[in-house]
Amino acid sequence: MKIDTLDLVPLTQTGTTPLYRQVKRELQHAIESGRCRAGQALPNEAVIARSLKVSIGTLRRAVDELVHEHALVRRQGKGTFVASHNSDRFLFHFFHIEPRPDPRFSESVRPADYPTVECVAFERDRAGELDAAALRIKPGDPVIRFDNRLSLNGRAVLHDRITIAALLFKGLSEKRLRDRPSTIYSLYQTDFGITVLRAHERTRAAAADRVTARILGVAIGLPVLEVHRVALTFGEKPVEYRISTINTQLHDYVSERSKKL
Repeated sequence: MKIDTLDLVPLTQTGTTPLYRQVKRELQHAIESGRCRAGQALPNEAVIARSLKVSIGTLRRAVDELVHEHALVRRQGKGTFVASHNSDRFLFHFFHIEPRPDPRFSESVRPADYPTVECVAFERDRAGELDAAALRIKPGDPVIRFDNRLSLNGRAVLHDRITIAALLFKGLSEKRLRDRPSTIYSLYQTDFGITVLRAHERTRAAAADRVTARILGVAIGLPVLEVHRVALTFGEKPVEYRISTINTQLHDYVSERSKKL
């Protein structure tokens, strides 16, 4: 589906903020407000540029940045679309667990396995010091916590402990979470207008505690990998704090990087 108009306000160069940055901000607001919904195609460049009273070159520079940040996606011959958080994007950008290659066989390139996800706990709580610092809220502010178990080929591999600010996700219930048709980040986007653009992660060695041991079916104290993730939306605003505990006995945490040399 294509959007006919974005009801954009004409821009004028003010202060020291580059005009393309103002254009980018207007497009961000259109996405955050729901005027541009996930999967929809933007109007053509001429329409947007005319609405904002900017040049095509200025518009393209703003769109280029939003494409680079995975907020928009260009499709050859079809146009520019608001990026959707579907299962493929989840696997490509946010799920990094793979079975360890068997050294007896040459490693072949194959699609990543999509995990089975089970919600095993859901509660409303108050933010602690760690949650508050990660989400940039005050200690004691209302939060929602839920635990997920992720399995690959029937084997429990990962325990996610997820904390989000309750004020950002008004109306989220355990039933709504369990009944979502796609990924959690798709739920954030389609139901709450919150698009996760990227995530900052820190990894460390740890030992399985009692809760993780129960959820993953392993011994307490088993060496595991712990990944602390803060998911970010526009303006580098944190929207989720996640602690992922991974059983690495048969699986690895895999990160692919590309860099211009």
